[in-house]
Amino acid sequence: MSAVHPGPSPAMTPTVVVPAYRPDARLLDLLDGLAARGLTDVLVVDDGSGPAFADVFVAAQARGHTVLRHDRNRGKGAALRTAFTRLLAGPGTPVVTADADGQHTPDGVRAVADALVAGAGDVVLGVRSFTGPDVPLRSRVGNAVSAHAFRLATGVRLPDTQTGLRGYAPDLLPRLLAVPGDRFEYEQRVLLRVTRWPVRLAQVPIATVYLDRNGSSHFRPLHDSVSVLGPLLAFGASGLTAFAVDAALLLALQALTGSLLVGVVGARIVSASVNYLVNRHLVFRAGRRAPARRSAVQYAALAGLLLAASYGMLDALTGSLGVPLVAAKVVTDATLFLAAYTVQRHVVFAGEGEVPADPGTRTAVVLHRA
Repeated sequence: MSAVHPGPSPAMTPTVVVPAYRPDARLLDLLDGLAARGLTDVLVVDDGSGPAFADVFVAAQARGHTVLRHDRNRGKGAALRTAFTRLLAGPGTPVVTADADGQHTPDGVRAVADALVAGAGDVVLGVRSFTGPDVPLRSRVGNAVSAHAFRLATGVRLPDTQTGLRGYAPDLLPRLLAVPGDRFEYEQRVLLRVTRWPVRLAQVPIATVYLDRNGSSHFRPLHDSVSVLGPLLAFGASGLTAFAVDAALLLALQALTGSLLVGVVGARIVSASVNYLVNRHLVFRAGRRAPARRSAVQYAALAGLLLAASYGMLDALTGSLGVPLVAAKVVTDATLFLAAYTVQRHVVFAGEGEVPADPGTRTAVVLHRA
């Protein structure tokens, strides 16, 4: 069984990483507040803000903080990886990430840092409640949709999947650097990967802060919500494509042969082949990482199990209950969708350098109250 990270040593002081794009005085307020709470090791990343914002970063340096710079705007994910790369060359300290737009209070950052150092989890999330009159409707709806989709995909309940206030044990930095994505989708992908790793995931309640109706945020609701949910949407699109191929062939083969078994098996062989290739190369992007022979064998085994389950459900629905074939097909595939996604993500197309969870091992999720 894979070992769980022991967590950072209590003697370690976390480094706070703050990616910043066109920040205002709120970044300096955050730095001052962190210093007042004993968090003086701060790494700021200027994500291509431009000359007009140079004074803010000069003021951050004058406070004794390190500022790394991108020559152009590359995105939050790229900024975080730039900081992680720098920290990886250091002595190995816990890391807390926070936003520069005022949404994360110094008290919230301190609470996450304390939980991380105390060993509450290998990954510590500062989670918001999304209640109160100042929370924009788009944020409430967006987070609710994201949290529901995340739970369906992973089985892990997280009330705030979009939080940027996070703490990481130092041993996780190499894995964090391997997660793809340059913009806001990076943090969602990190959470999806974390649920595969044998780590303890802790949640710390923090204040829900939205200044000026979140006008300072660079999160673009439509574009970035699609990016954040990209892996789930891609798998859904792949599944719908396979479903269309499968349904069409099922109807055609049954009409030609008069046999439900021939129709189900023949249609599933073709649609499964299409689904395997799309998922391997486009959805999970494992084409260059996972050996084709291994993933193909595992996918075939999964397809066989799903085929047996599909036939059993279709036979029961159409035979015993008299449900029309097309309707029975929709119900059956929708029921098996989550199981297919979970096994493919955790086992079949597990990325290079990632440890698939052992059968008895799950990411432990705990609530830590400061």
